[in-house]
Amino acid sequence: MHILITTDTITPQWVYTRELVTGLAVRGVQVTLVSFGEIPLPEQVSWLGFLQDVTYIPTAFSVEWMQEAEAQFPESSSFLAGLVRELRPDVLHLGQFCFGDLSVEVPRVILAHGDPGTRARALPTRRRATAGSMRWYLERAKCGAAAADAVVATTDWMLRAVEDCHAAPRRAITIGPGRNAMFYNSRADKEDLVLSVGRLRDAAQQWGLLTAVAQPLPVCIVDHGAMTPTRKNPIRADVRTNIGRAAVAIRGPQSEGQLRSLYSRASIYAATSCYEPLGLAGVEAALSRCAIVANDVPCLREMWGEAAVYFAANDAESLHWTLRRLHDDPQLRAGYAERAYLRARSCFTSKQMTDKYLALYGSLAADAPSAEIAA
Repeated sequence: MHILITTDTITPQWVYTRELVTGLAVRGVQVTLVSFGEIPLPEQVSWLGFLQDVTYIPTAFSVEWMQEAEAQFPESSSFLAGLVRELRPDVLHLGQFCFGDLSVEVPRVILAHGDPGTRARALPTRRRATAGSMRWYLERAKCGAAAADAVVATTDWMLRAVEDCHAAPRRAITIGPGRNAMFYNSRADKEDLVLSVGRLRDAAQQWGLLTAVAQPLPVCIVDHGAMTPTRKNPIRADVRTNIGRAAVAIRGPQSEGQLRSLYSRASIYAATSCYEPLGLAGVEAALSRCAIVANDVPCLREMWGEAAVYFAANDAESLHWTLRRLHDDPQLRAGYAERAYLRARSCFTSKQMTDKYLALYGSLAADAPSAEIAA
């Protein structure tokens, strides 16, 4: 089987795609990977050199929600259609809504990994961005979601958000995110530390919930959204403020090794976001045996069930008292850490994610009449 996968290099989708491509390659699947966004540096794609039957084609086309994407769309869609014509893959796996109605006979799968439309609807104060290129994007997303053979998301909640914001998919599939547990240290000694990871400029992360009230233990917030080069030496806190008894450290981008070290040290992971389209950071924390303290919103409830302890939705005071409760009761904290770890090992592994994608690809390829470009 040959799968052509598109992704981008500036959002967490890159990490998700790397996990999937690695899982497929290990199973003997041929993969062609096409990236949009910034051209990555050699060290950022070094992992591809260890995989067989994987071809990587970087492009500098803008990601679909960027201002330049509309003007580039005729060229980018023509490029992608031409590549399908040349390579004739069995399935086209898209990391963008805008190509969902690409005029090809190859089955098309869209990964709904997060986008401005569904994010705006999830914010406590909804922001409807409809001006300029965003109007074009929302129109293209609607066409793509309706035309694709399948739309995949990590939660049922995200699939409903796609239907509400864009269009009802022909086939909606939930496949949980996967990470390889062997890369995370679940046995390290824990420190009195709360960790939260995500994009600093993303309002949906709601990190103000952690800083609005003095917390009972130190907090470390890591800005780790984009795939950017990081220093080889550990990065110290860029900003440190004292709020009452405990300090809040805000760190810039970390290497994967540095992040794993932070996960292994932190006793609690704070999932403060109101919008989690992929949820990779929480999975990584759980595999490191962090207790998960989560915002009580549907996407996080669906992911973590009884394996997390929840604070009242978007409520800083409730978050404070939830953290205090776990800080004051080490046995309770350890119990929730174990619950999160077991949940991640049973629901969010690379193997499970790859198995489900292979089943989907196989069913779509079996139903496809041919792999030729439509006239």
